[in-house]
Amino acid sequence: MEEQVRIGVIGGSGLYELEGLENVREVRLKTPFGDPSDSYVVGELEGVKVAFLPRHGRGHRIMPTEVNSRANIWGFKRLGVEYLISVTACGSMKEEYAPGHVVIPDQIFDRTTKRQQTFFGDGIVVHVSMAEPFCPYLSKILYEAVEKTGNPVHMGGTFLVIEGPRFSTKAESRIFRQWGVDIIGMTAVPEVSLAREAGMSYAAMAHVTDYDVWHEVEGPVTAEKVVQTLAHNIGVAKEALRNAILALKDAPPTPYADSLKDAIITNPDSIPPAVKRKLSLLISKYLGE
Repeated sequence: MEEQVRIGVIGGSGLYELEGLENVREVRLKTPFGDPSDSYVVGELEGVKVAFLPRHGRGHRIMPTEVNSRANIWGFKRLGVEYLISVTACGSMKEEYAPGHVVIPDQIFDRTTKRQQTFFGDGIVVHVSMAEPFCPYLSKILYEAVEKTGNPVHMGGTFLVIEGPRFSTKAESRIFRQWGVDIIGMTAVPEVSLAREAGMSYAAMAHVTDYDVWHEVEGPVTAEKVVQTLAHNIGVAKEALRNAILALKDAPPTPYADSLKDAIITNPDSIPPAVKRKLSLLISKYLGE
């Protein structure tokens, strides 16, 4: 039986470890979808169990398209995670969301093209509801956690996710602004929908590193500039994560625990036995098995 941990953190660019954990151990998991990005670091923060995974691997060796999000989310599910906090870097598409600020998005716009978007297929069809992609309860906790740090934070906003790894052209950036999106990044998809399929609450703490390339005063976004801003953002992220994890100590069960209840369209008798076995972690309770 794997260690049961209700709170998970997946760290983005610049966040490769979670400080202050006690009773730490590494857990390396195998999943039906391959290997996660790294070992899960499981520990306790003032008695609250938490599991941490660096999205890009320690040393930042996995580019956005290569992140095995299905394996990452499956591993968190195996550990018992109900609340999954995503820490991610992003570009700002609005003047008021300045570099160094934090945005807690409430909507997502998917412009990726090469991602595995679901755990399902191969004989089982699932249509999960995504009208509200981010958990409002967890988002509120993240907003208040950042607010306590004194860092500027914005509640709500549309998160545009592009394939990457390249940054936007000026033409693309201008079009994206016309669409009315607020921030832009490369990794929230497909994490957000996979977490929903896995019955988890998922919310993002998006740290603004740049103005993309639409800004007339700021120069073009570069990896060097992003890394410079990340140094400030990561300090804020670590303090905010501590606040959020402690606030979740007595959290109720995730409201998305039964997200698949009315989402599985396939007749149970028609699902191949091998697929049932492969996906039992997610679907066994809905099939009466």
